[in-house]
Amino acid sequence: MKVVILAGGKGSRISYYTQTIPKPMIKIGNIPMLTHIMRLFKNFGFEEFIIASGYKGNLIKNFYKNSKEFKKIEVIDTGKNSMTGGRLLKLKKKLIKERSFFMTYGDGVTNLNLRKLLDFHNKHKKIATVTAVRPPVKFGEMEISSSNFVKSFIEKPQLTSGWINGGFFILTPKIFDYIKNYKTIFEREPIKGLTKSKQILAYKYPGYWKCMDNLNEKNQLEEIFKKKKSIWSFK
Repeated sequence: MKVVILAGGKGSRISYYTQTIPKPMIKIGNIPMLTHIMRLFKNFGFEEFIIASGYKGNLIKNFYKNSKEFKKIEVIDTGKNSMTGGRLLKLKKKLIKERSFFMTYGDGVTNLNLRKLLDFHNKHKKIATVTAVRPPVKFGEMEISSSNFVKSFIEKPQLTSGWINGGFFILTPKIFDYIKNYKTIFEREPIKGLTKSKQILAYKYPGYWKCMDNLNEKNQLEEIFKKKKSIWSFK
């Protein structure tokens, strides 16, 4: 089963690093984020990777060119200005005959059991399955009494209501019917179309999930790696 990783964006919110390297090549514990993500998939037996590159994609291609760890990896230039849906569309010829495939972004990790995600997808037989997660809030949460005393304070708690796109999808080739062109943003019209036709289900996962969207989140992942020696597996 193939794993598509979208790795072509410019990563403007973490430009301190992305001025010189693509975002998925930012290192956590001296290991590129992309390697962490592929190790997560490989841990569950998924070893065929298609990297949809764009911005500074040659650096990704050169880094994994003679990889002994990832022997089934193909880095494909999907254009510097393609949107997320467009990058996937450019891979159509390589995916159209697949029963289903994973798709994720080059900046997120989780300790989700990917086999359970796949079982959920196969059971419900929809075009798309998306992992829904509850991220930590950015600021501390306070409970305040009627007389303004602080009753409790939780530093960056996990949200207990509301779900967001965790970025770990399973898709069937029918997804290409929902992508108009290379400027299509996957998270907009395709997702709206799937929602309208009731062809997308959410796999709710309240456990560990982290995204490296900015410098602060990068530093948080560094701290996790120092303590756990991993940013996705805590056995």
